[in-house]
Amino acid sequence: MENVIEIKNLVKSFGEVKAVNDLSFKVKEGELFAFLGVNGAGKSTTISIMCGALEKDGGSVIINGKNVETQINGIVSEIGVVFQNSALDSALSVKDNLTIKASLYGINGKKAEERINELGNLLDFSDLMKRTVGKLSGGQRRRIDVARALLNKPKILILDEPTTGLDPQTRKTLWKVIEDIRKKDKMTVLLTTHYMEEAADADYVIIIDGGKISAEGTPLELKNKYAGDYIRVYGETEEKIKALGEKYEKIKDGFRVSVKDTETARNLIIKYPGTFTDFEVEKGKMDDVFLSVTGKKLTGEN
Repeated sequence: MENVIEIKNLVKSFGEVKAVNDLSFKVKEGELFAFLGVNGAGKSTTISIMCGALEKDGGSVIINGKNVETQINGIVSEIGVVFQNSALDSALSVKDNLTIKASLYGINGKKAEERINELGNLLDFSDLMKRTVGKLSGGQRRRIDVARALLNKPKILILDEPTTGLDPQTRKTLWKVIEDIRKKDKMTVLLTTHYMEEAADADYVIIIDGGKISAEGTPLELKNKYAGDYIRVYGETEEKIKALGEKYEKIKDGFRVSVKDTETARNLIIKYPGTFTDFEVEKGKMDDVFLSVTGKKLTGEN
């Protein structure tokens, strides 16, 4: 697969603060690419540079073969962006918001109406077309934000914390639509998120801290390298768990034993069969990876 995003040695400072510090990464066509970091790590700054909303201080940004410095108009026509804060006009109706945005892409008249109706059906907001955006709930507004970003059938969809604060059902609806389009049209999705289960579904993940990449790889590679595995053991005494010689913690109805990897878990189970009569082995999670790499939780806590 070809690279549709190529960022090399990107630098951006605000006064003495280096928001982005020599950042380099590539995104392949059709990938779901997760971009993780606490608030202030440089994620939104990078996205703003990619969209032409912010000038970089150094480095290069190539999107779909176009240079952000000299061909930004061509780039904007091929991407869709859902920002952290809604870009909708609260005083206008849903349909008016989408019609105005469509016209900026050169989609007018019957074609605009057909596309808006298509997205209304996909994202389940057909009954909201005449409603003023300011009167919508947070989940309803987010569906319209996503529709706005999909109007031009973008080759690349950039999602900056798209589901923060949404109820589980709305999150599920949004992701089903995005995933269906991604698979059908080979649309590339660049995601920043606080929800680790969303990052765990990505094809590739980079963790950014202080404007630099601290770790990168597939979710499985990152979990194997930074998180280790766990064995949940039920119905046993703490004396038997302690005899395993591994770090553990008490959990409801049992113990959670930390092990280096799946091989270590297997060897323990073989060596102490009497201890492992009721157990389950689980991979470390992306939360564990993030904490191990940065020393921080994704909520921004140290």
